[in-house]
Amino acid sequence: MLTTEDFMHFPLQMWEKVLSKAKKAVVFMDDKCAEALHWSGGAAALMEAGARNLKQFSSFEACGENEPKAVFVVSTLLKGRTVDIIKDIISLSHFQYCVVFTTVSHSVHLLANNVTAEMEGTPVFEQFEEKLCEWMGNMNYTAEVMHVPVVFAPVSQQLLLTPTFSHLFPLLQPDLESLNAKRSEKKRFGSLVDIDMHSLPAELQIEIKSLTSALNAMFEAASTREESFAVGPMSRIIAGELASHPQAKNRRKTAPNKASIIFVDRTMDLTGAVGHHGDNLAEKILTMLKRLPGHVTDVQVDMLELTSLQRTPNSQSTLAPGCLAHNQSPVAQSLWEAMLTSKSKEGLMEVRRQLVEAASKEKLPIKMSMGRVTPEQLCSYVQLFQSSWGALESYSGVLQLGLATAQMLRHPSLPRWDSCLAFERLLLQALGDSDFPTVLRQLLPLMKPREGERGPVSGSLEDECGPDELILLLIYLYSLANEAQSVAQNTETMEEELEKLERELIGALTLVITQETELSPLLQKLTGKRSCANPEELTTEQAHSSMEEMFETLRGLSYTREHLKQLRSIYIASDGVHQATYRPFLRQILEEVFHPERLECPDIEHMSGGLTDLLKTGFSMFMKVSRPHPADNPLLLLFLVGGVTPAELRLIKEIVSTHKPGMQVLVLSTRLLRPTDIPELLFTTRRLTPDIGV
Repeated sequence: MLTTEDFMHFPLQMWEKVLSKAKKAVVFMDDKCAEALHWSGGAAALMEAGARNLKQFSSFEACGENEPKAVFVVSTLLKGRTVDIIKDIISLSHFQYCVVFTTVSHSVHLLANNVTAEMEGTPVFEQFEEKLCEWMGNMNYTAEVMHVPVVFAPVSQQLLLTPTFSHLFPLLQPDLESLNAKRSEKKRFGSLVDIDMHSLPAELQIEIKSLTSALNAMFEAASTREESFAVGPMSRIIAGELASHPQAKNRRKTAPNKASIIFVDRTMDLTGAVGHHGDNLAEKILTMLKRLPGHVTDVQVDMLELTSLQRTPNSQSTLAPGCLAHNQSPVAQSLWEAMLTSKSKEGLMEVRRQLVEAASKEKLPIKMSMGRVTPEQLCSYVQLFQSSWGALESYSGVLQLGLATAQMLRHPSLPRWDSCLAFERLLLQALGDSDFPTVLRQLLPLMKPREGERGPVSGSLEDECGPDELILLLIYLYSLANEAQSVAQNTETMEEELEKLERELIGALTLVITQETELSPLLQKLTGKRSCANPEELTTEQAHSSMEEMFETLRGLSYTREHLKQLRSIYIASDGVHQATYRPFLRQILEEVFHPERLECPDIEHMSGGLTDLLKTGFSMFMKVSRPHPADNPLLLLFLVGGVTPAELRLIKEIVSTHKPGMQVLVLSTRLLRPTDIPELLFTTRRLTPDIGV
């Protein structure tokens, strides 16, 4: 019987192909492939396979005369900048044997080279092999070029991420306007729902085709015939591409296993992505700690507590950081699962229990303590391992997860999590009683410049909310805009009131940003000052222009669910007894899928049928025809286009265990989200011109 393990094993199978060529080679790898490897054994797997070294994929890297073999692993097309870097590295080295792995299939390379005819073999790869030999300086040297979809990262037992597509995000209203600007008036799209694959820029088409090619390879490896469903415009395009994939058609005729896959646009529910309601330990760790350089998901864990080094200003740069990925350790993996899918309190208790158990097994002098879990307590347990190298090595993963938890609990930004949650709850209540401009106006008093460095934490929300938190609250609110109480007044008047209020908010936010003592990473990206934390270089005009663009995008968030027939609301108003609550979009989808009466939801669109589905639609006018249902198959895959939060992983697990305990569910997504990821994806990602190495 088909299980989620069949799919979880796929990334390791693909990396085996790379590892088989790694013996005695220096491996050059780009950041996206390195992140995928990080969750599949990391650099240790390469070294165990016989690799001599692992280097960054950069024109500034090269090898010596005693290093004749190179392996390149890239997540891009073999075109443009990627080719230049490979050529630079080879020209500065003395290779006699080069192997190039690309995650982009040969058929997509043909498309990128404007070749539409079917061709035998892999001519693009063969031509590139010849170029490699030329650059090595001898046509008799060995060169190999092949496609291996090492795009999936097994982050947990129920989650596969795709670091290669971490910036793939559903289209928004400004994107619709950009597409329409290049079309004649008669051919302009009325809404995002009308956009089809062929109307997208070539670069984005290639990225979507690369993703569907990788998904097809995964289904092929598991001998699976999938039924595809979609919710949202971008998901519809991706599901349609998977359904029409040439190799997928052949596979579906013979594959013995069956699975359902539902693609869901993240933009259907941004309230859940930026909200602080997720009572989840992993979510707080991912939000508070700095990212590992070059990574989208994992974070840096300060390892100083495991050494006898004194804390100095330079101590962090002396010591390599720890991380959260420890797939080779079953104990650490089970602890990470608990942190990812349990409530915060349960996760904290499990971290403490695992540390106590590890110390007891190693016969370390541990002092038991009950009650609340504190960072001091966790650090005292970790420090016991300093004196025992064997114990430290055996429980390295658990110790790093314990330190990550302690560092999150000590983080100065942690109190702001509860402050944001409190204000989000106030906004939820207000939505049921007032129109949208009235609710939005409640953010104005928060938009005041902060004076100097932030002092001790107080209970005041005004003291707690900085520019980053204010932007999150704006996204939270605009995603709920259509849920606001409709007050009987002229729509035109309300529109004018909203425009006037937005101008006030833009001005207030501009003032807040320009008076910051230091620009946060988000503000640097929003204002175009990506390499500068100094606000003095930011002019008022630049900040004001950035805020205007931001509000233009925010406006579009109000309409993301407008095309839906049934799942249009993620809000339950107060009834006088119960408070108003947010109702996650994912919960609604899964409740529809697992409904005992197997009702057909018009918003979960079946995409795999093609001509057969059209025939069924015709026949259904005369006779009863059953359409495919997502719950028909024993395995359900949920693909969240644009990211999934740890809180949603827990939600999915709970709903499945309650409604359909026997169902196997696997979550796939482009990234594991922190609340602060959403502003970056909304306002700074170039969705219509992704960076895929063209």
